[in-house]
Amino acid sequence: MQFIDTHSHLYSSQFDEDRTQVVAAAIAAGVNTILLPNISSEYTKGMNNLCAEFPNNCFAMMGLHPCDVKAETSTSELQHVQQELATGKYIAIGEIGLDLHWDKSTLEIQKKAFIQQIEWAKHYNLPIAIHVRDSFTEAIEIIEKLNDKNLRGVFHCFTGNAEDAQRVINLGGFYLGIGGVLTFKNSGLDKTIKEIDIQHLILETDSPYLAPTPFRGKRNESKYLVNIAEKLAEIHTIELSEVARITTENAKQLFDL
Repeated sequence: MQFIDTHSHLYSSQFDEDRTQVVAAAIAAGVNTILLPNISSEYTKGMNNLCAEFPNNCFAMMGLHPCDVKAETSTSELQHVQQELATGKYIAIGEIGLDLHWDKSTLEIQKKAFIQQIEWAKHYNLPIAIHVRDSFTEAIEIIEKLNDKNLRGVFHCFTGNAEDAQRVINLGGFYLGIGGVLTFKNSGLDKTIKEIDIQHLILETDSPYLAPTPFRGKRNESKYLVNIAEKLAEIHTIELSEVARITTENAKQLFDL
């Protein structure tokens, strides 16, 4: 069985002591492919170094995370994204989107950065990985407005209800990114996902964040993707191998792997 972790910040300083072992452990668990969304220019070098070390396993995205959209730096940060995208070495644009959890005051410049990066995704024909923390409605309204036959991507760390899921599915080219929250006892996400065909789902860890049960509260890593897959198999009453097959195929199709 092979799995794809479609969202991991493995270049984070939390892995500085054992990054190589973490990749090896993921591969040993069947998580052969790890996709790395960027956060800001501060992380680009480390992310690309990791991809150079594991060229058959780690693949980078380029984008400016909404929490790093600041009035004083957003212009230079977006220039960095634009320059990097021009190299042609990235598989997607991400992590982009909106975040209203930490700072609502930057919403307008977050929206501008989001829209600009969506336009680049169209220009380069790349999928997008969308961050929607406390901002699902605002983010999907932008996507619905800009959607066309080429725009595609994933709503990363999806935690919405069945109605939200249907809005994503109705876009045509978008998947729901399912991570550790699926395993949390009172999240309610299991009830939503039970109603959703697995053809619309891809798996992710968001490591080092949001470790699944029974590792909740600890550092997350890509090998724990299997725990998320096991929960999905349980919810849909299908074999784990079927979850692996379908979600891997979905990710390959979306990211052209």
